[in-house]
Amino acid sequence: MLYEYLVALGLCATGASSQLVSPSTITANVPFIAPTFEPSKLTGRTPALGWNTWNAYGCSISESLVLAAANQFVSMGLKKAGYQYINIDDCWSEKDRDNTTQRIVPDNAKFPNGIDSVASQVHNLDLKIGIYSDAGTYTCAGYPGSLGYESIDAATFNEWGIDYLKYDNCNVPKNWTDTPTPPGGDWYNSNSAIRYRHMAGALAAQSRPVQFSLCIWGYADVWEWGARVGHSWRISLDVNPSWATIVSIIDINVGILDAVDFYAHNDMDMMEVGNGNLTIEEERSHFAVWAFMKSPILLGTDLNKLSADQLAIITNAELLAFHQDPIIGESAKPFTSTSTSSRTTTPEYYSGDSAKGTHIFIINFSDTTDTKSFNFVDVPGLKNATYLLWDMWTATLVQGGPFTQSFSVNLAPHDTAAFLVIPL
Repeated sequence: MLYEYLVALGLCATGASSQLVSPSTITANVPFIAPTFEPSKLTGRTPALGWNTWNAYGCSISESLVLAAANQFVSMGLKKAGYQYINIDDCWSEKDRDNTTQRIVPDNAKFPNGIDSVASQVHNLDLKIGIYSDAGTYTCAGYPGSLGYESIDAATFNEWGIDYLKYDNCNVPKNWTDTPTPPGGDWYNSNSAIRYRHMAGALAAQSRPVQFSLCIWGYADVWEWGARVGHSWRISLDVNPSWATIVSIIDINVGILDAVDFYAHNDMDMMEVGNGNLTIEEERSHFAVWAFMKSPILLGTDLNKLSADQLAIITNAELLAFHQDPIIGESAKPFTSTSTSSRTTTPEYYSGDSAKGTHIFIINFSDTTDTKSFNFVDVPGLKNATYLLWDMWTATLVQGGPFTQSFSVNLAPHDTAAFLVIPL
C-alpha cells in the first residue's frame, strides 16, 4: 500500500530486488494518502485474553518457550477460562530483512522451524497466535520495524497465520512525529495516526482477520481515534510490578472510560500477576480493575511460577464473565458513594452492568484496612430497596443479607471487592 504509493511517486524502484526508501528519508511534504480502513469486525469484539512473552522473558524467547506456554494454557485451565492468545513480543527476528524479498526473517536460533510452524502448532490447540512489530524504522529492541514496509509485513504475517499484531511506537523518524500538534487538534490525521493507519490498511487487505493492538503509549490522544484504526490502544507507558505504577495507570484510564465499547478497548498494558513484590491483595486489584475497565488482559509472567492463589485470581470466572460480557460492551465507571475515605485522587467506587445485572467494585487505596460504604440509591440504576449481594471473588452470597438502603465492607490495604447486586 505505502510501497505501491512510493513507486507511483518514483521514490522506490520496482522489481524483485527493489529496495524501499528508508522511512527516515521520507519528507513531511510528501502527499501521503492515508488509508481509512476500519479494523475487522471478525475479531476483537471483546477485550483480548492471552499471554505475552515480554514481561517473563524479554528478548530471551524461543520456539520452545512459546509452545510450552500454549500447552500450559490447556493444562492449567487458562484456555477453559477463556484465554486465547499466545503472543510473541520483540526480538523474534533477525536484525536485517531479506535482501531480495524485503521480508522480516525469523531468528533461526530462536525459531528454527519458523513462525508459521509455531502458529500451526498453536492453532492445533485451538488457540490463537500474535506477533510484534513497530510503527517506526526499528523496534524498541533494535529489530526491523514496519514503517514503509506495511504491505510486505502484513502479507507475511497473514501467510504465517498470525491472529494478533502488537504494533509499537519506537524509533519514529522526526518527520513522522507530531511536533507541533496537528492543526485543529485533528489527531486522526496526525502523523502518529497515519503511521498506524497505513498498517491498518495493509491488514485489511489480507485474508485473515487480525486483532490490531496500537501500542502507542497514550500519545496523540489515541482514545479519540483508536477505534477507527484498531481494536485496542495503549493508554500509558509500560506497566511494572509496583502498586504505584498500577495506580498511575488507573488514574489515566478513569478519565477516558467513555472510549470503551465493543471492538474498542483502552489497553492498560500487560498483567504483572506473578511478577515482582506485589501483595496478593494488590494482584487481586490489578486483575479486577483490568477486568472491570475491560482492558485487554495479557498475562506477562512465567506460567510455571504462578501459585495456586495467583492462578485462582486470573481464572476467576465471575470477573472474566464481566470482562467478556456479550451484551454490554462498556466498562464499569465511577460513582459517588457515602464513603468517608480521605482519598479522592482516584475513584474507589465503580458500577457497571452486564447480562447478569448491576455490579459494584470497590478499591481500597489506603495503606491500612478500611471500611467502605455505599447507598444503593447512589448506584446508577438502583433504588432504595432490598438487595442480596453476590461476591464475585468467592461465587457466594454475602452473609448478613438481605441489605436495605446501604452496605459496608472491610477491605484490606490495596484490595478490591466485587459484587453482583440481586434485587428482591
